[in-house]
Amino acid sequence: MKPIKGLAVAAAVAVTSLSASAIPAAAEGVIEEIQKRGKLRVGMSTFVPWAMRDKDGNLIGFEIDVATKVAEDMGVEVEFVPTAWSGIIPALIAKKFDIIIGGMSITPQRNLTVNFTAPYAHSGQQMASNTELAGGFTSLDDYNDTSVTIACRRGATPCNFAADRFPKATLRKFDDDAQAFQEVVNGNAHAMISSAPKPRFWSDAHSDKVFVANDGENLSRGNEAFALRKGDPDALNFFSNWILVNTANGWLQETHDYWFKDQSEWKDMVASN
Repeated sequence: MKPIKGLAVAAAVAVTSLSASAIPAAAEGVIEEIQKRGKLRVGMSTFVPWAMRDKDGNLIGFEIDVATKVAEDMGVEVEFVPTAWSGIIPALIAKKFDIIIGGMSITPQRNLTVNFTAPYAHSGQQMASNTELAGGFTSLDDYNDTSVTIACRRGATPCNFAADRFPKATLRKFDDDAQAFQEVVNGNAHAMISSAPKPRFWSDAHSDKVFVANDGENLSRGNEAFALRKGDPDALNFFSNWILVNTANGWLQETHDYWFKDQSEWKDMVASN
């Protein structure tokens, strides 16, 4: 028996309508959220010369310049959300801000939790050492000893590097790089490890007590990138291509050189080093 034509059409329309209503609307991506809000919210943590306070309390530094330009190129304002480094990834996942632009190094462990853009900087790690305690060391292997104490910032790449490179040494972890460095100045730690060029800047300021280990060379080469929540390929594509464009036109290198090569042009602006 042939189906009645009118009933067949009605059934098809009903199925189509039901199917359409059952399909959820596509989730709004972070780029759309930023544009609708008119503001890019950036998670960061203060550490020289990536981000720091000037004498008027304003944020300045490499990351501040980078994030500000990203927002300008998106046609929106920028809002910085200072966050403790140890909790910055959980805060990103909890949507306290849109993106981390804070000198975060790419690591496999972090990449399990967040997505990284292409690298936009390559700072690496440096080590500042106490002259009295470590001045007689002849190689980095001398730091790999149970009698040696190394300070670092809790939750940051330098602590992981120190644990891998100097497994016999005692690690003393702090919430702030300045605290870790002060341990070296005070003679309570043989050395501290942090992202370049902070150990060099601080050692220059305390040259009577501290020197840069490894003949002043970096201990490693870093790959710093923006960090984003997973599941948003459009946002990852946009920010990675922003980095690509501003690497090619030289803006990132020029800005990085200003903050990292020599602090003489901005040192007097900073509230404290």
